[in-house]
Amino acid sequence: MPQPKVWYPGNSFAKKHTAVIGGVVEQHEPKGQIKSDELNTKTLADVVEFSLFEETIKDYILARLGHPVIRVELTPFQIKTCIDEAVTNLHYHAPLWTKQIATFIASGGTNSYELPRFILDNLEYVVYKKSLLSVQGQTGTLEFDFFIKYFQDNFLFREFAIGDFFLLQQNLEMIRKVLGQEGTWDVINNRYLQLYPTPPMNEVVILEYRALDSDTLHPAYRNWIQKYATACAKGVLGEIRGKYSTLPSPGGGATLNGPALVQASTQEKEELYQKLLDELEEPPAFTVF
Repeated sequence: MPQPKVWYPGNSFAKKHTAVIGGVVEQHEPKGQIKSDELNTKTLADVVEFSLFEETIKDYILARLGHPVIRVELTPFQIKTCIDEAVTNLHYHAPLWTKQIATFIASGGTNSYELPRFILDNLEYVVYKKSLLSVQGQTGTLEFDFFIKYFQDNFLFREFAIGDFFLLQQNLEMIRKVLGQEGTWDVINNRYLQLYPTPPMNEVVILEYRALDSDTLHPAYRNWIQKYATACAKGVLGEIRGKYSTLPSPGGGATLNGPALVQASTQEKEELYQKLLDELEEPPAFTVF
């Protein structure tokens, strides 16, 4: 399976990946500190290390839970799982503001390509073959149709009706897809991009996808991650403190707030998730396909 050279302006959702071009191995390391391949993969045996981006979230969690005034009984691993859960949720519902573009050259006769996970995770649209409405009719294309030529000759440059043009473009797109004159695509096993029909020659493929970049992440999205991770941490801390009703102390014992933390965690996570759907994630686009 070929691994094409991908050009993109930089993205956080990848580790360093390898592309093989003409027998030469090239390395590409996207910018940012969020690594999608490492989300939710840590074990208790692993050494937990926090990036600068994760450090800001960890400190936010500890501060909101009362550290250093009171002891917060959470291990680095437990905090890391909470951060991963928050980032994963925002990544899955990544808003259109996080849209990015990448390109690569498809080889003639080959229709399957292995692409980096950070692109395939939220891949939205792929363009590699598109016949545009042109002034000069080309033999063998839909633009040579007499109706389209009539529209071009009579309305394109005088008494232009944008509504008619928009409806015509919609109709053209549907017909091209049905007749197989416009390229379409599929993602196989979240690893391979498959193009239909197979490109007959080398063609530039444009990829449109959504992904979080910690270097350019909007403050509102960063704060959502902080709040959701804190809510998750409250639940973990509540489960820990809930194992004991009281702790002995010189003043006669201290009552722990485990059940209250679990309840607050559940409520806050539900509210934040609903806010993610209502305010951050754009509504789905409607299409005929």
